[in-house]
Amino acid sequence: MIELNTMLNIGKEMTRKLNSVDIHSAESLIQVGSKEAYLRIKERYPNVCLVHLYVLEGAILNLPYNALSEEKKKELKEFADWLK
Repeated sequence: MIELNTMLNIGKEMTRKLNSVDIHSAESLIQVGSKEAYLRIKERYPNVCLVHLYVLEGAILNLPYNALSEEKKKELKEFADWLK
């Protein structure tokens, strides 16, 4: 089992939030996916923003969140907007 905080972009606070929604390892985050993980976090912490979704996707892809392609950012933004 690979710990969440060893993943790129995932710090202490994001690890705490992920743990609170029953995501406890890198493998479980990858299996759940960034959108589902963000949805769970958003339900528990309504003030999280789009950057949280970018961070999760970047962690899964092993990229800095600000290195996501514009196409991927657009897709994620549309998902986040759809949740509102």
